[in-house]
Amino acid sequence: MLAASALLLSGCAEVSDAVDQGSKTADKVSACTEALGLADLNPLVDPDKLKARAADKERRLRELAANVQDQDVKNALLGMAGSYVEVQKERIEDAGVVAQWVQRNVKKLDALRAACG
Repeated sequence: MLAASALLLSGCAEVSDAVDQGSKTADKVSACTEALGLADLNPLVDPDKLKARAADKERRLRELAANVQDQDVKNALLGMAGSYVEVQKERIEDAGVVAQWVQRNVKKLDALRAACG
Protein backbone atom coordinates (compact mmCIF):
# COMPACT_ATOMS: atom_id res chain seq x y z
CA MET A 1 0.00 0.00 0.00
CA LEU A 2 2.83 2.38 0.91
CA ALA A 3 4.65 1.60 -2.33
CA ALA A 4 1.47 2.27 -4.32
CA SER A 5 1.05 5.63 -2.58
CA ALA A 6 4.65 6.57 -3.33
CA LEU A 7 4.18 5.60 -6.98
CA LEU A 8 0.97 7.61 -7.18
CA LEU A 9 2.61 10.67 -5.62
CA SER A 10 5.63 10.48 -7.93
CA GLY A 11 3.23 10.24 -10.89
CA CYS A 12 1.42 13.33 -9.64
CA ALA A 13 4.71 15.22 -9.41
CA GLU A 14 5.55 14.29 -13.00
CA VAL A 15 2.12 15.41 -14.18
CA SER A 16 2.47 18.64 -12.22
CA ASP A 17 5.92 19.27 -13.75
CA ALA A 18 4.55 18.59 -17.22
CA VAL A 19 1.64 20.96 -16.63
CA ASP A 20 4.04 23.65 -15.35
CA GLN A 21 6.29 23.20 -18.40
CA GLY A 22 3.28 23.32 -20.71
CA SER A 23 2.09 26.49 -19.03
CA LYS A 24 5.53 28.11 -19.42
CA THR A 25 5.60 27.14 -23.10
CA ALA A 26 2.09 28.51 -23.62
CA ASP A 27 3.09 31.75 -21.89
CA LYS A 28 6.17 32.03 -24.11
CA VAL A 29 4.22 31.31 -27.31
CA SER A 30 1.48 33.74 -26.32
CA ALA A 31 3.96 36.49 -25.42
CA CYS A 32 5.94 35.95 -28.62
CA THR A 33 2.85 36.00 -30.80
CA GLU A 34 1.54 39.20 -29.23
CA ALA A 35 4.94 40.91 -29.29
CA LEU A 36 5.51 40.09 -32.96
CA GLY A 37 2.09 41.58 -33.67
CA LEU A 38 3.14 44.80 -31.94
CA ALA A 39 6.32 45.18 -33.96
CA ASP A 40 5.03 47.61 -36.56
CA LEU A 41 5.14 51.38 -36.46
CA ASN A 42 4.04 53.61 -39.31
CA PRO A 43 6.33 56.66 -39.51
CA LEU A 44 3.99 58.35 -41.99
CA VAL A 45 1.42 59.36 -39.38
CA ASP A 46 1.33 62.52 -37.29
CA PRO A 47 4.39 62.63 -34.96
CA ASP A 48 2.18 62.97 -31.87
CA LYS A 49 0.17 59.90 -32.88
CA LEU A 50 3.37 58.04 -33.60
CA LYS A 51 4.73 58.82 -30.15
CA ALA A 52 1.44 57.83 -28.50
CA ARG A 53 1.47 54.49 -30.36
CA ALA A 54 5.10 53.96 -29.38
CA ALA A 55 4.22 54.60 -25.73
CA ASP A 56 1.38 52.06 -25.92
CA LYS A 57 3.63 49.46 -27.55
CA GLU A 58 6.33 50.04 -24.94
CA ARG A 59 3.82 49.54 -22.12
CA ARG A 60 2.39 46.38 -23.65
CA LEU A 61 5.83 44.88 -24.31
CA ARG A 62 6.87 45.55 -20.70
CA GLU A 63 3.66 43.87 -19.47
CA LEU A 64 4.43 40.84 -21.62
CA ALA A 65 7.99 40.73 -20.29
CA ALA A 66 6.70 40.82 -16.72
CA ASN A 67 4.51 37.80 -17.39
CA VAL A 68 6.93 35.53 -19.27
CA GLN A 69 9.37 33.27 -17.44
CA ASP A 70 11.81 32.55 -20.27
CA GLN A 71 14.73 34.92 -19.63
CA ASP A 72 15.76 35.18 -23.30
CA VAL A 73 12.24 36.13 -24.35
CA LYS A 74 11.96 38.56 -21.42
CA ASN A 75 15.22 40.26 -22.42
CA ALA A 76 14.15 40.48 -26.07
CA LEU A 77 10.79 41.99 -25.07
CA LEU A 78 12.49 44.56 -22.85
CA GLY A 79 14.90 45.38 -25.67
CA MET A 80 12.01 46.03 -28.02
CA ALA A 81 10.23 48.10 -25.36
CA GLY A 82 13.38 50.18 -25.06
CA SER A 83 13.36 50.84 -28.79
CA TYR A 84 9.87 52.32 -28.48
CA VAL A 85 11.16 54.61 -25.72
CA GLU A 86 13.71 55.86 -28.26
CA VAL A 87 10.88 56.75 -30.66
CA GLN A 88 9.20 58.83 -27.98
CA LYS A 89 12.40 60.84 -27.45
CA GLU A 90 13.48 61.30 -31.08
CA ARG A 91 12.67 64.05 -33.56
CA ILE A 92 10.53 61.73 -35.59
CA GLU A 93 9.92 64.29 -38.34
CA ASP A 94 13.45 63.58 -39.61
CA ALA A 95 13.39 60.69 -42.12
CA GLY A 96 17.00 59.81 -41.26
CA VAL A 97 16.07 59.33 -37.61
CA VAL A 98 13.18 57.07 -38.60
CA ALA A 99 15.43 55.01 -40.89
CA GLN A 100 18.02 54.54 -38.12
CA TRP A 101 15.32 53.52 -35.66
CA VAL A 102 13.91 50.99 -38.13
CA GLN A 103 17.37 49.44 -38.57
CA ARG A 104 17.88 49.16 -34.81
CA ASN A 105 14.38 47.78 -34.32
CA VAL A 106 14.86 45.11 -37.00
CA LYS A 107 17.84 43.81 -35.00
CA LYS A 108 15.75 43.74 -31.82
CA LEU A 109 12.93 42.01 -33.70
CA ASP A 110 15.41 39.40 -34.98
CA ALA A 111 16.56 38.83 -31.39
CA LEU A 112 12.95 38.30 -30.32
CA ARG A 113 12.35 35.84 -33.16
CA ALA A 114 15.47 33.92 -32.16
CA ALA A 115 14.41 33.81 -28.51
CA CYS A 116 10.92 32.69 -29.46
CA GLY A 117 12.10 30.02 -31.89
